[in-house]
Amino acid sequence: MTTTTWIIDIALVLIVFRQLREGPLGPRSYLLPLGIVTFVGFQYLDGIPTDGNDPVLIGALMGVGALLGVTGGIFTWMRRADGHILIKAGAVSAALWVLGMGARLGFQLWVDHGGADDVARFSLDHHITSSRAWVTALVLMALTEVVTRLATIFVRSRLLPPALPARPGPRPVVGAGRAG
Repeated sequence: MTTTTWIIDIALVLIVFRQLREGPLGPRSYLLPLGIVTFVGFQYLDGIPTDGNDPVLIGALMGVGALLGVTGGIFTWMRRADGHILIKAGAVSAALWVLGMGARLGFQLWVDHGGADDVARFSLDHHITSSRAWVTALVLMALTEVVTRLATIFVRSRLLPPALPARPGPRPVVGAGRAG
């Protein structure tokens, strides 16, 4: 793994920790994760392998990414306050994000430190034609997770009911007297 790969993977994992504190949903909420995965896409994707079962591997991992992303978006807390939408990653959302990003990082570490032969055997047995298919599948899984999570948050933010007006304190009852 290169230094750039480490930085990207760690940055993607750390994004969720930024959201453990409640904060406003705004352009930065979307642009930072999209910017990172766009950079990753340009760095690592140079086409989609279509030989053998490469599309099956890619589709399967993109499906996992979509499941993690949508579920993470559903378990992100949202509320309106002072004309803003506030979001906070819930425990489930954070765990799913770390699981997805951490699994890819763990897979890369495993391949680099002794797992390459096992991946090669698995690839041969399942007609996956190259390491490029694995790279594409893992990158598209991350991209899909980010995009579906953000899309889910966006849709949910549009469906969020308006904030309830502040409830005033108890009001005195006018004209009420003691019956004697």
